[in-house]
Amino acid sequence: MLSVSLHLNFKALNNKPQLSIIVPAYNEARLIVDVLSNVIKNLNDNDIDAEIIVVDDASADATADIVTRYIQENQAQNIQLISYKINRGKGYAIRQGIAAAKGEFLLIQDADHEYDPRDYPPLLAPLLEDKADVVYGSRFIGGNPHRILFFWHSIGNKFLTMISNAFTNLNLTDMETGYKVFRTAIIQQIKLKENRFGIEPEMTAKISRIPGIRIYEVGISYYGRTYDEGKKINWKDGFRAIWCVLKYNLWAR
Repeated sequence: MLSVSLHLNFKALNNKPQLSIIVPAYNEARLIVDVLSNVIKNLNDNDIDAEIIVVDDASADATADIVTRYIQENQAQNIQLISYKINRGKGYAIRQGIAAAKGEFLLIQDADHEYDPRDYPPLLAPLLEDKADVVYGSRFIGGNPHRILFFWHSIGNKFLTMISNAFTNLNLTDMETGYKVFRTAIIQQIKLKENRFGIEPEMTAKISRIPGIRIYEVGISYYGRTYDEGKKINWKDGFRAIWCVLKYNLWAR
């Protein structure tokens, strides 16, 4: 990936972390340490003041124990763990992280290697320059690396984005992206309800109706994984996403 030199000020604002990073995790014992270490490395490389909030969605493996040990071994880092005993879904985990966030801005980071923390500077740039209130990282624009995987997933993502855009009147290229960054005060004011992957169209529908909201997109890299490697979203989630596009744009406004 091309290096980015933005010369932006990533220091803390008003004596609180500038960035809250929400890491929803479910059965990610194999990758969670590498992901957290990669996040911290890129925060340090770019001098970004941040808190990391790992939300363990009742993992059946050792994810919570591994994160607890990682926190104990890295006490200089601002990391906290939220854990509960009943699996509720990615959307529920994100909602718990949003409620706990204290940073000026909030970024969602999946607990796998599909999304690269080296993209933090370009994602944050429109916010720090006061041009944006929300930034979506698009897997379908820009010249960064993209792993070649599933044709029908790509078609599904673009279809969901298209019907979402038709209702929101936005021209996003990747509504389903895992990289979304918000002004924390804005996202905390929105009452989100979805517990699973339907939270993506729900967020987009509700954000689009905020008067004067400034939404930007930037190209990001994408290192998708196969189902054998741990990918969790499936065709049922696709139909739920369509339902959520209709629900939150037409019937639950």
